[in-house]
Amino acid sequence: MTISKTIFIKDAGNQKEAQTVESLLTQLNGVERALVDMGDGEVKIEFYENQITFDEILQRIEQQGLTIADKHIQ
Repeated sequence: MTISKTIFIKDAGNQKEAQTVESLLTQLNGVERALVDMGDGEVKIEFYENQITFDEILQRIEQQGLTIADKHIQ
């Protein structure tokens, strides 16, 4: 079963950064999909909770030097 979460990343404001974020997330084992809205940095993530946790995803984003502006639970 996939889980959907939405976060906002300050560093995803242009096409190159958005592609970097999408690539980073989709390479993680257990992440099914990642969609970035360049307009506001909104990132929608779908993942399998039995393969990766939301906290692990957030840690990986921060390890790449990206700033998470807001986390929404959906």
